[in-house]
Parts: sequence; C-alpha cells; structure tokens
Amino acid sequence: MEFTETYKQTGPCCFSPNARFLAVAVDYRLVIRDVLSLKVIQLFSCVDKISYIEWAQDSEYILCGLYKRPMIQAWSLAQPEWTCKIDEGPAGIAYAKWSPDSRHILTTSEFQLRLTVWSLVNTACIHVQWPKHGSKGVSFTKDGKFAAICTRRDCKDYVNLISCHTWEIMGVFAVDTLDLADIQWSPDDSAIVIWDSSLEYRVLVYSPDGRCLLKYQAYESGLGVKNVSWSPSGQFLAVGSYDQMLRVLNHLTWKVFAEFMHQNSIRPPCTAAVFKEVDEPLQLDMSDLCLRDDFMQENGSEGQIQVRYDVMELPVNLPFVKPPVDKPNPKQGIGLMSWSVDSQYICTRNDSMPTVLWIWDIHHLELAAVLVQKDPIKGVAWDIKCTRLVICTGSPHLYMWTPSGAYCINVPLPNFMINDLKWNSDGSCLLLKDKESFCCAAVPLLQESSEYNSSESDE
Repeated sequence: MEFTETYKQTGPCCFSPNARFLAVAVDYRLVIRDVLSLKVIQLFSCVDKISYIEWAQDSEYILCGLYKRPMIQAWSLAQPEWTCKIDEGPAGIAYAKWSPDSRHILTTSEFQLRLTVWSLVNTACIHVQWPKHGSKGVSFTKDGKFAAICTRRDCKDYVNLISCHTWEIMGVFAVDTLDLADIQWSPDDSAIVIWDSSLEYRVLVYSPDGRCLLKYQAYESGLGVKNVSWSPSGQFLAVGSYDQMLRVLNHLTWKVFAEFMHQNSIRPPCTAAVFKEVDEPLQLDMSDLCLRDDFMQENGSEGQIQVRYDVMELPVNLPFVKPPVDKPNPKQGIGLMSWSVDSQYICTRNDSMPTVLWIWDIHHLELAAVLVQKDPIKGVAWDIKCTRLVICTGSPHLYMWTPSGAYCINVPLPNFMINDLKWNSDGSCLLLKDKESFCCAAVPLLQESSEYNSSESDE
C-alpha cells in the first residue's frame, strides 16, 4: 500500500459521491481537495466551527452544520461565489441532510418541533410537524422519489410518505411501536423496516401502502433490538440484539433462517480461522545501531513494535468484559454490523467483547473468521469493489481481511493513530483519520487465494 503525507483536520472528512473530491473541516474552514493529488481546489470560510459535512448527490453542492450557532451553510463548487445560510431562529437546528435531488435541504429543529424542507431553487420551505427524531427517522427510496418520515403525535408513532418531487404527503399510517427507534427503506424500495426502542423487542416490516408484512419479536422481558441492517442485495435483513445474537431474515418469507451466537469461546467442530494480533519486535542489527536510533527518534516508541496475526488453534477463549448491572446503556449486544458489497458476508462486534470482530458467511450459514485485536475496534469498512474488509483500532496499524486471509499493515507515518476510515466511492483509495490529521492510502487490487494465511507488511 502507498500512503500520502498527513494533512490537518479538526472535524468531519468525506469523499464526494462522484469520487473526485475530498471535503475536510479545519476549524472554521471547509477545504475541498482533489482526490488524486490532494491539492486544495476550493476554500470556504464558515461563521463558526464545522460540526457536520454532507455532499449533495450530484457532488456540486455541500452543506456544513454549525450546530453551536445553530446554523447551516451550503456552498457550490461550480459557483464559488454562491452561498446559502439556513437559520431556524429560536427553534434551532439539530440536524440537516440533503434530499436525493440535491436541490433541497432537510433540517430538524431542536426538541423535534418540526422538520423543514428548504428549496435551493425557489427559496420555498415546507414544514412537517412533530418529527420523531432529530438525526434519525428519515429514509429515502433508492430511486430518490419518496421519503418516509417518522412523526409522533398523541403518544402514537406514524410514518409519513412524502413525494420528493412536490413534497406533498402521499399517505400516513400508524405503526405498532411503543417508542419507534428508526426506519429504513429496503434496497429495492419494496418495503420499510421499523424497529422499537431497546426496551421493547419489536421489528416491523411494512409495505409502502401501510400493510404490515412482518411483526417479529425474538424474546420478551429484556433489552431488545440494537441494530438493524438490510443487505445490499435486499434479500436479507439482519437484526442485532442485546442478547448477543445476530438473526437474519429472508425477504421472501420474512422468516428467520440464521441465528448466530457470539460466545465467549470458540470450540470444535467450528472450522473458522481465528486470527490473533500479536507483537513482533523489530530485529535490530547492532552494526546499524546509529541508523536505527535515528529511526526510533523519528517514529516514536511505536516504531519499535510491529504486529502480525497468528492463527490460533481451537479451542480459543475470547476476551470478555462483563457490563456493570447498575449503569445505563450497558456495553453489550451487537453494536457494530456491516455487510459486504456482495451480501455474502456480514461482520459484527459484540460490545461486551470490544476487541473481537466476527465475520459470518451467509451463503454457508457459518462463522468464516474471527479477528482478535489488542485494542477495541473503532471502525470497519468493506471495499465496494471486492470482498475485502479493513479495520482500525486507534493504533498505528491497519488491519485487513479477505476470504484468503488476514493481514496487518504498519502505517509508515510518525505518531499516526487510525481512529476512523472510509472508502472512496469508486474503491480507489482509503481515507484514514487521526485525531487532528488524515492521510489517504492507495489500495492494490485484490488477488484472491484459496487458503487462509496471515502476513505483515510496512506498505
């Protein structure tokens, strides 16, 4: 892998949908860089520190959330002199997002008083009263024609179907939830999934006309759903729960066809490969000690340590942290869940085992691999072009898994700890974020192998 030098950032960073630009927040400034050269091509100054960034789908406009004000500013790459400010006054702004047509901005006021649709074409605005959530509860169809917006009135949850062309309400139906948590359209726009708060295990699937297709409850008298995600193909619906189980439903029958348990130990007859991150101290040549001392000073104490994966023999006991029973929001259950682009694999993290990443093979209904890290897993991202997963743990190393093996990659940048990562939308490069800087990495094309292996590399 090839890594660029580091650049400053103090907030969100994101690639444009067309994969050509990278937007970076640096205090009050919005810096637009070319993805290939990372040269600055536009520089916009906001009136306050940038808390949030989102590109419009056409990559021509970009908005910045200045939530300390609270205010929204939007900019145009094609017309740098054009600008837009949105201020809700005393109502405030809790969240903002683009509509699929890239010409409307949706904002949610503080205390969920109303959701407002702002037009960049004719400066008109449309209000939806009593949105359920600030940053959640809104989902668009993949074709961009309709929006499903969750509202609550008279102690009852509703779904409002709205046309993204006229922004008129096309229909409203009540949903059977006690306290609706979130909503998602299926990838083929044929169904809407809704799930309840963690206090009530309830997953509901509705058709766009309001017919209930599924009412699912795995158990009672316990914390319920923590995560829900459609597979990219739309064939599977994954439900992660507080009972440390991953359940997968089929979109044809709406029945559970797979249940995966995150146990504290892995024993035969399981055939999954278990990769454990271990330290590998550098072998110093005494005849080259002066050069090595200079290297250590430049690269810090972390320069003395490299890491690799060892393939463990079963049985393997996994590191487990028992959550305290006297504190709210217990660190347990499936807190992280992500599908591969081909919908064959899904990776999960049980929050009571924060250093362990599980990779499940949906086609064969079995555990494919387990990665045991030294530090808690902070971020994962699947390659959008092939079956490749990258992981970061707040260390100076990047971790990669493919069906052929797992790899540890040392990032050759001094004192650079990877806390977050994102793929460009064309899969050409990877954005790596430290606390106050970022870099990009060019990732070589994947060459599959038929056997599991582990390796370690510097670049």
